[in-house]
Amino acid sequence: MTLFKRPLSTATALFLTAGISLAAMAPAEAVDIKEVVSPGGIKALLVEDYTNPLIAVNFAFEGAGSTADAPGKEGTGNLMSGLLDEGAGDITSQAFQEKLDTLGVSLSYSASYDNFTGSFRTLVENEADAFELLRLSVNQPRFDEEPVSRIRGQIETGIIANENDPGELVSKAWRETAFPGHPYARPSDGTVASLDKVTREDLETYRKNGFARDNLVIGVVGAIDAVELGKQLDAVFGALPATATLPDIPDVAPVAGKTASVTLDVPQTTIQFVLPGVKRDDKDFFPAYLMNHILGGGSFSSRLYQEVREKRGLAYGANSFLASFDHSAVLGASTATRADKAQESIDIIRQEMKRMADEGPTPEELDRAKAYVKGSYAIQNLDSSLSIASTLVGIQLDNLGIDYIDKRQDLIDAVTLEDVRRIAKALLSVEPTVVTVGPAGA
Repeated sequence: MTLFKRPLSTATALFLTAGISLAAMAPAEAVDIKEVVSPGGIKALLVEDYTNPLIAVNFAFEGAGSTADAPGKEGTGNLMSGLLDEGAGDITSQAFQEKLDTLGVSLSYSASYDNFTGSFRTLVENEADAFELLRLSVNQPRFDEEPVSRIRGQIETGIIANENDPGELVSKAWRETAFPGHPYARPSDGTVASLDKVTREDLETYRKNGFARDNLVIGVVGAIDAVELGKQLDAVFGALPATATLPDIPDVAPVAGKTASVTLDVPQTTIQFVLPGVKRDDKDFFPAYLMNHILGGGSFSSRLYQEVREKRGLAYGANSFLASFDHSAVLGASTATRADKAQESIDIIRQEMKRMADEGPTPEELDRAKAYVKGSYAIQNLDSSLSIASTLVGIQLDNLGIDYIDKRQDLIDAVTLEDVRRIAKALLSVEPTVVTVGPAGA
């Protein structure tokens, strides 16, 4: 999560509305993905859609996320994500923003732990000027003193505001407990102290080392054909270095069986469970995904939601999740409850994890999970030009293959009850790490 959020201009907001309209006319079964290679050798996945005169581009520089921050200068990538549209080439910050607004161009960046991503949309009639702004942004950001100071100040204000936020504190505590000494334990947004050390030269070095053609992944949706897209890809990305220079990040398994608590004078205790999970390229990914959905993965019918909230009224909600990183994977569960009910809630979550490990799901639970997971995919991943472009990037980052969307339902249908029971026992028989944030002694 990034602390930097730029408000949308009126023109951009109207433009986004147009993008959603386009997507509503693009059902999952209509997605026809092409692999495009530009004359300069830059690859992209393209979905041509001429429903509306729009072009959406998502791209990622793999491995150039916050794990590439230099030690002691955490938050460099996140700070840079707020600055690439704050002036580039000969165009100052205010003039660059005015051009984006006038052209109705949406342009944003973000840095996750593993990757640095960009999102760009334009009307076809403004294609030439819009792609030129994108080119300048990627290749020639200015990093002028005023915008650097302003964006740094916004991020630092957010960091200070989050110092007493239970959600932020529990997130920090579980990362530090589960990944001690690893870059995943560091704050991706940085700290006030680390951000104050980041110089203009650090930002430019970060960009030059992380932005290259060999770690670039691109997804495009809209009114553009392969030939025209090839020209634009070369114009925008063709001058980047051939290879990125990134730190070696070791694989790491999250530490299990630990407890940690953070004292905070609030009425509630926030609880976080952490266990080793399943990486995206693991053959057991879908059995684990379905098991997690039944346990607590986002459905009101999940076991944790039913046991913690519906039957006992201990919390507004309880959930579990799978998180797959490039160098690790986590199965987690969380809730927030009245401080004097914290231990009871922890005990119930443990019981439900043990019940799932011992018995697995019922056939009816697995059937319902399959139906939900298959049906929700189009809504979550294919409901707009932007989300389709993002999905195209994700497919490439995870090496799922150009036919993944067509194969996905078959992969889910092939999961058996025995598969899910086996992975449930393997994952949930491990003693979890449990982190709490709340009043002392709760």
